Amino acid sequence: MKAIRRFTVRTVLPEPLRQLEELVLNLRWSWHHETLDLFRAVDPALWKAVRHDPVRLLGEVSPERLAALAGDRRFLRRLQDTADDLHEYLTAPRWYQTRSTPLAERGEAPSSIAYFSPEYGITAALPQYSGGLGILAGDHLKTASDLGVPIIGVGLLYRHGYFSQSLSPDGWQLERYPPLDPNGLPLTLLRDHDGTPVRVSVALPKDRDLHAQVWLARVGRVPQLLLDSDVEDNDQAARDVTDRLYGGGGDHRLLQEMLLGIAGVRAIRAYCDITGHPAPEVFHTNEGHAGFLGLERIRELVSEQGLTFDEALEATRAGTVFTTHTPVPAGIDRFPRELIQRYFGDPNEDDVPVERVLALGAEDYPGGDRTVFNMAVMGMRLAQRVNGVSALHGRVSREMFGGLWGGFDTAEVPVGSITNGVHAGTWVAREVLELAAREVPSVVESASGWEGVRNVRSGEIWRVRRVLRERLVVDARRRLRESWRQRGASEAETSWIDQALDPDVLTIGFARRVPSYKRLTLMMSDRHRLRSILLDPDRPVQIVIAGKAHPADEGGKRLIQDIVRFADSEDIRHRIVFLPDYDMALGQLLVQGCDVWMNNPLRPLEACGTSGMKAALNGGLNLSIRDGWWDEWYDGQNGWAIPSADGLATPDRRDALEAAALYELIEDHVAVTFYDRDSAGLPRRWLEMVKHTIATLGPKVLASRMVRDYVEGYYDPAAASARAMSTDKYAGARALAAWKQRVSSGWPRVAVEHVESTGEESPHVGGRLTVRVLVDLGVLDPGDVAVEVAYGRVDDSDALVAPTYLELRGGEPAEDGRLRYAGEVPLARSGAFGYSVRVVPSHPMLSGRAEMGLVALPPAPPGMTNGDLR
Repeated sequence: MKAIRRFTVRTVLPEPLRQLEELVLNLRWSWHHETLDLFRAVDPALWKAVRHDPVRLLGEVSPERLAALAGDRRFLRRLQDTADDLHEYLTAPRWYQTRSTPLAERGEAPSSIAYFSPEYGITAALPQYSGGLGILAGDHLKTASDLGVPIIGVGLLYRHGYFSQSLSPDGWQLERYPPLDPNGLPLTLLRDHDGTPVRVSVALPKDRDLHAQVWLARVGRVPQLLLDSDVEDNDQAARDVTDRLYGGGGDHRLLQEMLLGIAGVRAIRAYCDITGHPAPEVFHTNEGHAGFLGLERIRELVSEQGLTFDEALEATRAGTVFTTHTPVPAGIDRFPRELIQRYFGDPNEDDVPVERVLALGAEDYPGGDRTVFNMAVMGMRLAQRVNGVSALHGRVSREMFGGLWGGFDTAEVPVGSITNGVHAGTWVAREVLELAAREVPSVVESASGWEGVRNVRSGEIWRVRRVLRERLVVDARRRLRESWRQRGASEAETSWIDQALDPDVLTIGFARRVPSYKRLTLMMSDRHRLRSILLDPDRPVQIVIAGKAHPADEGGKRLIQDIVRFADSEDIRHRIVFLPDYDMALGQLLVQGCDVWMNNPLRPLEACGTSGMKAALNGGLNLSIRDGWWDEWYDGQNGWAIPSADGLATPDRRDALEAAALYELIEDHVAVTFYDRDSAGLPRRWLEMVKHTIATLGPKVLASRMVRDYVEGYYDPAAASARAMSTDKYAGARALAAWKQRVSSGWPRVAVEHVESTGEESPHVGGRLTVRVLVDLGVLDPGDVAVEVAYGRVDDSDALVAPTYLELRGGEPAEDGRLRYAGEVPLARSGAFGYSVRVVPSHPMLSGRAEMGLVALPPAPPGMTNGDLR
């Protein structure tokens, strides 16, 4: 008989062991090896059986063992030392508290930052993630904790998390959703001062409310609030809103995002009120899923501060950061406008009118779909600072969203980039960290001195790499055996698995989600050639593969089935394996144990892709299409770049060309370098590449670099902007909103009437070009605008390439109410040269010239004649 309900009964620890619970409830243990060692010492056999989950460990350890530990003075001393270390970690000043920027020295650094994400990959023991977005969010919180950055994380608690994957006998992906009991997770309920569990809610149509309780996780120094709709106040449909990560249809997804954004802000307000934590000055939206947080903040300002919608919008935008993670429109949440109308069209809601909501998410630009509501578009309109997650992704995003800032060149679209990074404590093998601590201690202690890696003994690096490869092989065999037995194989049919993979063979890893653009099966384009690579008698190769397709993605499931069927072939199954149920624990083994990390997406559809960074920190080399971060940091010595056949009209032809290049690189470069050994049995050239990779990529790929970039490039300026808006009862927001309204209404009359220049007769390097412009500003004042000349190199179509901008002097009256401006353009380079002029809004509270998307340009010239551009 099956139980109708599952719950967890927590252990009551003896008084001497009570600090174990404190250690379990702070997720710092997930990246702190000494704490993990302590848990292992509680019961080594049980620790292995519960797959290194300390909550399960304490739930299943016997009372006799606990009684023995309570009397073990050596264990108690160790427990006290570990608890003291955690306390010091939580309270001592760290980078954020000791940095010496002018803002920090004046005490004006953000006192609190809210970070919203629909998923978080903190640890496999808290399965609230599906892929790269969640893993990145988890690394962001952990690194913020390590650096002392005062972040509050906000997300949802999914009662079934993401799905667990298995395979059918014929290799088809099967999904199941194991139930999660929050009481069996390292979480506590957020309670009010009187002990009552906190409830937050969102109003729904037909006088319904969506309620949620708030679970609190401690990620080191960072509090993480997770909203859970499975409460008695809700009907069954509402209870199921947080049932599964990325499950359900349009209504279900919209409700999840309303809960995350709107109720998430309310949960933060409750948490800060209860604990005294400073209220966030900056709100960081990790992708568009949480975009409705901006609407809730607008509602607060309208209802509590008496601001108009436009005034509240300016105050909200100033303190908001939006990070986009997708380079493809299909990856963005878009809802039918009618659905938004239904959920936000309450006639009693005057603070946030539905027409204004719909306008924020409207694709009202050339090429947009006016029937949908775009969450990323709303996120960008609600944020003054927007970024992609690699330099290439920033460029792609500027092209993709350029319509929001029509009239400006793509390069001026205000979407920046901060390349993702990875949390070393989570992803770097302990053996690597210990080797670094012995040989290059500065890297571990202060993340500096990376060049010292080049002096580490090659034999030591090779020894550690062998240990990690063997660990992967052993665990892969275990997982492979479990998978085959689950698929229906008998014990006799799995005996071959004892010889599957080889700890001395070149090991390539390929693990990621399985959308079509990541091309899981590109390696199988020529199966005969792949077989010859795997079975080469002198330079064999083995490939370890993992990945999940979305449950609704039939095409992705077929790709998995194709690779599984190929890997099932008797002649090669010892050289290529597919390991089901890809999660953080498997990901750690793969990035640590593989010699080469392979990535072959369709360029430029990989926003960043951080798994290759993790492999690099563990001494792996990358073999990748130049996409995402690899496009930015590949230098010819830290791995291999697969040539990309961008622009080919036929996808099959492109795949064939790139697959052929992949095979050639593996055969003639990767395998040759790996198996070229000296008299001591060491692959000297390979190890030189490993050292170079760690020395050069190490300081770049760390999440500590990423979070510092966010703090100094986005959080600090956002906090300063937010304060400028809110001081003196939001006088700044009121003034900016009024100014924008006046400029926007008057802009149609702004025109560049006449442009002329002198100094073109015999131009030479070092000379100057005098440019004079007549402008009609209509009802606007000279102080409302900047008149600029853009100049520099031109291409064959006379388009300016990376122009320089010079603001012209003047504003003196001319005939017919026009204004005169002039300036001198330096001729600093030889070759084809050109210039143009423009008028743009100018205000000290704007984040840049393009913020309002308004620009006035001269009429298209028929040609230059005597310097007159008209």
